[in-house]
Amino acid sequence: MQKVTVLCVGKLKEKFYADAVAEYEKRLSRYCSLDIAELPEARLPESPSSAEIDQALEDEARRIEARLPKSGALIALCIEGTELSSPQLAEKLAGFAVSGVSQLTFLIGGSVGLHPGLKARADLRLSMSPMTFPHHLARIMLLEQIYRAYQIQAGTKYHK
Repeated sequence: MQKVTVLCVGKLKEKFYADAVAEYEKRLSRYCSLDIAELPEARLPESPSSAEIDQALEDEARRIEARLPKSGALIALCIEGTELSSPQLAEKLAGFAVSGVSQLTFLIGGSVGLHPGLKARADLRLSMSPMTFPHHLARIMLLEQIYRAYQIQAGTKYHK
């Protein structure tokens, strides 16, 4: 069974988001060992300077790196990443498994994204869309797509 870690910058505050995450945690328990870790988001002023944003990204990157598993594939969610269809994502995740990767780590940045160094380290940079989504919603969308990928691999009717 693959181990899937989702490292998220920022906490879910709204109950409806937490309920959705709990539902996908339950569904995914049949296919993988899932760990979701929330890391604190750097505090920024209302109109931060580029230097303040860079510092926030560096601080968040240090916290993320401290939590990264020692091995496995690193998948960073970022707008400039590759857009994949659900079947393509299922194929990519299956490819990691076939090549012996038992640990998948997905990174979801906070409101100012991810540090460029983390993106550069990633085995896959994944974009959900050219649109911008709140990172809380991105977490749920990612969990749904991971679940869908396992469903596609299992040949169920969920994806149809």
